[in-house]
Amino acid sequence: MNPIYQRILLKISGEALLGKAPFGISPEVLENISKEISEIIKEDVQLGIVIGGGNIFRGRQAKILGINQTTADYMGMLATVINGLALQETLEKEGMNVRVMSAIQMRAVAEPYIRRRAIRHLEKGRIVIFAAGTGNPYFSTDTAAALRAAEIGAEIFLKATKVNGIYERDPTEYKDAHKFKTLSYLELLKKRLKVIDATAISLCMDNKLPIIVFNVTISGNLKRVIHGESIGTKVE
Repeated sequence: MNPIYQRILLKISGEALLGKAPFGISPEVLENISKEISEIIKEDVQLGIVIGGGNIFRGRQAKILGINQTTADYMGMLATVINGLALQETLEKEGMNVRVMSAIQMRAVAEPYIRRRAIRHLEKGRIVIFAAGTGNPYFSTDTAAALRAAEIGAEIFLKATKVNGIYERDPTEYKDAHKFKTLSYLELLKKRLKVIDATAISLCMDNKLPIIVFNVTISGNLKRVIHGESIGTKVE
C-alpha cells in the first residue's frame, strides 16, 4: 500500500520532546521520533518539519521573568533552532539527508529560509527542518507550520503531539473527555479548543490544507497516518 500523501509538513511540538523530563530534550524521545520518520522516508515521501521550542522556553514564562513579549518570542524562536539542530543530528545518524533552514539568519548553523531552495531540497529527497518560526514575533510555530506548508505545497499538515487527537477538554484532567474524529475548520475555531492557534487554522482553511492531530509517541502512528488510517483527529 502506497502513502496517500507525497509532500508532508510535520509539526512536532517542543513538549513532545520532553518525554518524562520537566525540561530539555529526551534522547529516547528524539531517537524514537527519528525512527518513525525514517520509516516514512523509505516510502519516498517528501518531508518538511517545523519544530516547536516549548521544551526549552515558552512565551508564558516571559511574564514571570518580566521579559517583553517581543523579546520572549525571539527567545522561543532560538529554542526551535536548538531543537532543529538536535533533530538533524539524530536523523542523520539514521542515514537521512537533512537540511535546517532558519527564518532568522544564522549562517554558521543553518541555511537561510528561501522557498525555492526548500522545495529543491525536498525534490532531491532531503528532509527540511524549518526553524525559528516565521522569523517574526507574535506568531506561533503552529502558524509557521501552516505558512511553510502552504509555501511548499504540502498536501497535509500533520501536528504531532502527546495526545491521541483533539478533545472537547483536557484528557489528562478529564478521563471522560470526548475525542473528535473529524472537525471542520470553523468548528475548531468556534470551539476555541487551543490545540492549534486561530491564525494557523485560518491559513489552512484559506489554502484548503487538511490538518491531522495525532499522537506521535505511539510507535507506527506516523506511518499509519500517511497511509490514510483513521488516526487522531482530522480537520478539513
